[in-house]
Amino acid sequence: MNIWQSIVMGIVQGLTEFLPISSSGHLVIVPHLLGWRFGEQETFIFDVLVQWGTLLAVIVYFWGDLLGIVTGFVRALLAGKPFANADARTGWYLILATIPAVVLGLLFKDQVSALFTSVRATGGFLLLTALILVFAELVGKCRRSFGDIGWLDALWIGLAQVVSLLPGVSRSGSTIAGAMARNLDRPAAARFSFLMSVPVMLGAGVLALKDLADMADVAALIPPLLVGFVTAFVFGYIAIRWLIAYLTRHSLYVFAGYCAVVGLLILVLG
Repeated sequence: MNIWQSIVMGIVQGLTEFLPISSSGHLVIVPHLLGWRFGEQETFIFDVLVQWGTLLAVIVYFWGDLLGIVTGFVRALLAGKPFANADARTGWYLILATIPAVVLGLLFKDQVSALFTSVRATGGFLLLTALILVFAELVGKCRRSFGDIGWLDALWIGLAQVVSLLPGVSRSGSTIAGAMARNLDRPAAARFSFLMSVPVMLGAGVLALKDLADMADVAALIPPLLVGFVTAFVFGYIAIRWLIAYLTRHSLYVFAGYCAVVGLLILVLG
């Protein structure tokens, strides 16, 4: 992978990580369309580590929220009252929501990695993303705010996140849809989705570092990784700001339509 390719892939990662159109799917589709061929291990490591650029975008954008959650969580633990305040409870809810994807991701890591080389599978899973988004709009009442989130909501959203382990199923899409199915309004659903991406992306990146260290030609991959990281950060931050503003007034149908069209084109044209 050269620098130009890493810039393109960083832009794709940054924009599609938070828009509910599947970053994993686009990271499979775009190289295929451009005729780029990367090794399976190289592709997986690049995709996961460049996610740290979008992770940094989340941390920067939600810095106040994250600082409050961490501070409230620690203070509540030290006081012996772990659920004493709203920030502490949010911290526990984020942990609970993370567990399902972490457990199943570790158990099926090899099988999931292999799917990232299949463009047709990605097309099929993009159609699944479209159905998930439409389902959320049809059943969601959008009447509950962020402060109404409870442990059952967090668990449900965490289970929804498991589906996003598949390439073509949007992580933000599945978790926002899961939250909306619990009748959270769209901005609250997006906010919780973005916050719960922090532990997931951090953990996935740590695991990918081990794979990176095991690669024979690590030095050659470092420059494109750094360039992809910076590019993903910039475009990820832009995507977060835009999507939260968009969801205050608009539905998910446009994203469902996009996923359906792209998924069908991939399945028809191969």
